[in-house]
Amino acid sequence: MRLSGSITALATPFSVSGELDLDAWRRLLQLQLDGGTQGLVVAGSTGEAAALYEAEYDALLRTAVEVVAGRIPVLAGTGQSNTAKTVEQTRRAAALGADAALVVTPPYVRPTQAGLAAHYRAVADDGALPLVLYNVPGRTGCDLLPETVADLAAHARIVAVKEARDEPERMQALLALKSDAFAVLSGDDPTAARAMLAGTDGVISVVSNIAPCAFRRLADLALAGDEAEARALEARLQPLYRFAAVEPNPIPIKALLARAGIGHGLRLPLTPLASAHADTAERVAAAVDELERACRDTLAA
Repeated sequence: MRLSGSITALATPFSVSGELDLDAWRRLLQLQLDGGTQGLVVAGSTGEAAALYEAEYDALLRTAVEVVAGRIPVLAGTGQSNTAKTVEQTRRAAALGADAALVVTPPYVRPTQAGLAAHYRAVADDGALPLVLYNVPGRTGCDLLPETVADLAAHARIVAVKEARDEPERMQALLALKSDAFAVLSGDDPTAARAMLAGTDGVISVVSNIAPCAFRRLADLALAGDEAEARALEARLQPLYRFAAVEPNPIPIKALLARAGIGHGLRLPLTPLASAHADTAERVAAAVDELERACRDTLAA
């Protein structure tokens, strides 16, 4: 498996009563396919995986696999705070038809680098799915260092890393590990263009939930080395980047999806977007609609 381009970390739509909304989920999946998204992540942190019941996880992943029908890779979030549970969840995702597993560093427990290496090797050795390492220390409390990634990248079942730290030095260290068998992906929307222009294979994005065409266009430009056009499009995305950070992910992006008729809220302890940001949300939503129309026309040409 070779992952590249614009990959969306999907939000999970809920109904007004707080139930899983599979009709909205199908619309979100179709929006991504129509927008040119090149891969999907189901039940990652943006998808509120910690708030999902097992039956809901199964329904989300099964439906995604059915709707996508092999056109693009479907990645399942399977990372847990314990290795045995991560193995079990990865097997579950494989049985449901996922193409790969996105495995975040174990949250809260703060393992050593040796512990992280042993954790990922154990999940990869089990062989259920190809693995994408996921480093997001701001959420998990531990940092998967490049030297540990270098050790893991040699494993035949570990196919990529998603790096959410935004320092260019971190990405440069990981780019030295890139090969035909191991992809390097940005996990930070505001620096995704810089990362792809520097040589990463693509991005796993949050804001592409609401702007799939724009992010596909950004990936195409940056991966082709068209810095001027990529930077111009990046500038138009800045208000969306800023809005996505006004409250913890996925609160802002789910507010925009709700305005687009996809889902109606979050599960506690996440709460709806504060009313103080409502006017900004309206302005950003209008700008995104305009940008999506422009990028859709470009992609269709």
